[in-house]
Amino acid sequence: MQDHNNSYNNADSFAMLFDEAWKKNKAKTVDNLTIEEKIEKIIEENKDHPFIKNSRSEAINVAKFRLRLLQLE
Repeated sequence: MQDHNNSYNNADSFAMLFDEAWKKNKAKTVDNLTIEEKIEKIIEENKDHPFIKNSRSEAINVAKFRLRLLQLE
C-alpha cells in the first residue's frame, strides 16, 4: 500500500497511482488473474486513496479506461 498523503480526490491522482501499480503487478508473473480481478486487487491494495474512498465504482471505470487508453491489457 502506498502513502496517500500527496493524493487527491480526483481521477488524475488515482490514474497516476493506478498506472504505477498496474506496471508493478504486470512485472509479477505469479498471478493468472483476469483483468477485472487485477483491477480489484489494485483497488483493494490502495483503498485509502481519497478517490477510491469517495467513488470506488468511478475508480474502477477510470482503471478500465486507462487500460484501454494506454493499451496495457
